[in-house]
Amino acid sequence: MTTSMGTRRLPDTAPLSRLRDEDLSRLLLIRHFELTVQNLFAGGHLSGTTHTCLGQEYVPVALEPLLKDDDYVFSNHRGHGHYLARFDDPEGLLAEMTGRHGALCAGVGGSQHVRRARFHSTGVQGQSLPVAAGTALHLRRTGSDGLACVYIGDGTWGEGAVYEALNLAALWRLPVLVVVENNGIAQSTPTSRQMAGTIGGRAAAFGIPHLCVGSRDVNVIREQTAAAVATVRDAGTPAVLEFRTDRLGPHSKGDDTRPAPERAAAAARDWYLRYRDRYPEQFAPADEAQRHRMSVVAADVLARPLSRWEP
Repeated sequence: MTTSMGTRRLPDTAPLSRLRDEDLSRLLLIRHFELTVQNLFAGGHLSGTTHTCLGQEYVPVALEPLLKDDDYVFSNHRGHGHYLARFDDPEGLLAEMTGRHGALCAGVGGSQHVRRARFHSTGVQGQSLPVAAGTALHLRRTGSDGLACVYIGDGTWGEGAVYEALNLAALWRLPVLVVVENNGIAQSTPTSRQMAGTIGGRAAAFGIPHLCVGSRDVNVIREQTAAAVATVRDAGTPAVLEFRTDRLGPHSKGDDTRPAPERAAAAARDWYLRYRDRYPEQFAPADEAQRHRMSVVAADVLARPLSRWEP
């Protein structure tokens, strides 16, 4: 019988619970970082491409306290929120994206390819899962209680490397936590038109437990997912956490092909607006603080000299 953690989802209209100040601040930092990035592109201060996580900020913020410093985190092309949930470092990330002094990787990684300590991101779809499986094998062989957490999107389930990695993770009982941010669209193609079956069904084919989370409430998410994360760590077995979320912005800078009503429906589910309206006395000063912080960060970073690669 296929193992299952079941599915327990709150409707998107469920009232959000009051957050700890530090959780709200981190959510707002990510939101204003991404908005700042969009504005810098629009103003010609950034080149290349970038993929914001607007609307999805709550996923890594909710999971971060369940992870340990010794855990590995593997991110993807839409990874700014994953990095900022782990490191309170908008300066280093923005310097990397602009190629300025203080850049995380001397400016050669840009928006998508970042490395710091046990955090790695890549723009190659599906690439992180095999690497995470290999890392998890190392953790198991060295007796560590660490795990490898890897973020992927719903579109990545079209990559063969995903299934090869899941097969090995299940066969070898590896501590791999697969976090799927299912925003319902793979670049410009609705998931319903590019993926047969379900993510849960595909995980079940390997005997891997799957939990689907529909809430956007950080407190609720932690309560729902804590046991699954602990099982990956303690039992050394893989699990798939699927988050039904929304991508509020375009795939990249300006390629949003979704109809206006669909974009409006996603915006109506945005945690940012719902929390603002429910807890205005807590939200307003925290929001202004992070808005101001990012304004200062952007001005500081853009005034720095260009970074230099020193091998």
